[in-house]
Amino acid sequence: MSDRVFDLVLGDGPLVISMPHCGTDLFPGLAERLTPEALTLRDTDWFIPRLYDFAREFGATLISARYSRYVVDLNRPASGESLYPGQATTGLCPDVLFDGRPLYRDGMAPDAAETAQRVETYWKPYHDALESALAAAQARHGYALLYDAHSIAAEVPRLFDGVLPDLNLGTVKGASVPPALRDRLGAVLESARQDGFTAVTDGRFIGGYITRAHGRPAENRLAVQMELSQTTYMHEEGSGNSLRFTYREERAIRIQAVLRSLLKVYTDWRP
Repeated sequence: MSDRVFDLVLGDGPLVISMPHCGTDLFPGLAERLTPEALTLRDTDWFIPRLYDFAREFGATLISARYSRYVVDLNRPASGESLYPGQATTGLCPDVLFDGRPLYRDGMAPDAAETAQRVETYWKPYHDALESALAAAQARHGYALLYDAHSIAAEVPRLFDGVLPDLNLGTVKGASVPPALRDRLGAVLESARQDGFTAVTDGRFIGGYITRAHGRPAENRLAVQMELSQTTYMHEEGSGNSLRFTYREERAIRIQAVLRSLLKVYTDWRP
């Protein structure tokens, strides 16, 4: 099923996978307002639907954004409130790239009225569909498991120091899942470390708006976020306006084995 804002693949299990930052569409006229650097869409969560295609084995419902995060960031609250106070980040309708350079040409950034329109046109339909998918899963099984899937470049000095771990699991510091489940998921990450990956739970990325809004263990609505280092499954080459992003199957296979184990533990959970 496709809406102009999102793609939806329905499953019959309790697992719902959200992919809010994989979109690359721009609405008419937006490209002409963006800087050459922004037109590379460099901050996209590249190839995430392809990477997680295997999740249909678990009966997962998959919802993926079609529009770029430069249109509106679906993992931010509609109010625009910062999720990481005191830390560098980007906004609901970003006006800078991850590295701090301008996203818009001079005088072309959206004003408050345009931001509100983007929320109504792009943000709200995605979140309505996500809520419907979670409600349907919970109606069938008595509980729902949300997995918010992300990726990011391994090095973004403005956002975090050094090199990001390969796997970054967010549980809102333990608030979005029961402690025992957090421990079991952490055990999967420990096994991944023995296979040569680096991993952390609730490090720089503890979970964005989607995880925080839907992670309500007392109501049998659980949520986690996974922020992958893009070096685990893809390759970036070139610079400036000639950046190219390539899916690397030999890398993807290795990280998919870890993700499959993680989703197995997650979907084996019974509240």
